[in-house]
Amino acid sequence: MIIKRNPNGIDLPFSSEITPREVFESRRSFIKQLAVGSIASSALLEMASREAFAQSPSAQKLVGKANPAFLSTEKPTSYKDATTYNNYYEFGTDKADPATNASTLKPRPWTVAIEGEVKKPMVLDLDTLLKLAPLEERVYRLRCVEGWSMVIPWVGYSLSALIKKVEPNSNAKYIEFITLADKTRMSGLGSPVLEWPYVEGLRLDEANHPLALLSFGMYGEVLPNQNGAPVRVVVPWKYGFKSAKSIVKIRFTSEQPRTAWNIAAPSEYGFYSNVNPEVDHPRWSQSSERRIGEDGLFARKRKTLMYNGYSDVASLYKGMDLKKFF
Repeated sequence: MIIKRNPNGIDLPFSSEITPREVFESRRSFIKQLAVGSIASSALLEMASREAFAQSPSAQKLVGKANPAFLSTEKPTSYKDATTYNNYYEFGTDKADPATNASTLKPRPWTVAIEGEVKKPMVLDLDTLLKLAPLEERVYRLRCVEGWSMVIPWVGYSLSALIKKVEPNSNAKYIEFITLADKTRMSGLGSPVLEWPYVEGLRLDEANHPLALLSFGMYGEVLPNQNGAPVRVVVPWKYGFKSAKSIVKIRFTSEQPRTAWNIAAPSEYGFYSNVNPEVDHPRWSQSSERRIGEDGLFARKRKTLMYNGYSDVASLYKGMDLKKFF
């Protein structure tokens, strides 16, 4: 499936604009990178980054080939903002807590178990997951239910590649993501705000959409701990809490999973949680958003776009009452 240019006025990207972290933060470096990067072999870059990642968890580079169908001409959020303003309640409920507390997370060794309604259940280590499909760099908008947004260059591949490998059977209708819950590493697990482990889920056709990403990195580097290392999903047309972090188990089910925020507050957080400016949170409007690092306290907010601007997903919800299935 080809992702078309956005009819809402936000153009999809030029691959030359998607560069490693240091290039985003320096225009001169950006120009130099264009001159060199256009000649470099993306296959060699990907191979080198995978080898570095396999050798040491401290190896930071993780390069993917820029996919022009999944990019954005919008200015990316700075790396600093994207890694210090986070929701990751396992490390605390304040936005600064994850960056402060997540150093205790150990992203290696790591395995992800795939089970449930599949023909080929398996347990995959991180290196095997990395080699499952070619790594791509994609720039996605991420919209938080609290009313703020970011633009982040992710590194990963379509979740559908993993789904295809395990071969869901005819009973599989949903996919459930279960995240790490280790009290020895995660200081926030003593909080009663949510049930642990954190669980999220998608309908199987949503998970198979090309936009749904299994991510291992951002800004040309491996995922920082506070952003969900070492593997997470990114579902850009849904509110950010749907994009489960630090995944340890993926389960295929015949029934809709019970998800963390839907259990905690079902009237506020529906299972679908598509970005929808017409469906307000009970305590605030969703019609506008504040772009982190761009808008001052009193600056005019951006208008929130249906499905966060990713209109290709609309066909997934044809005939559904999106105010009922919020």
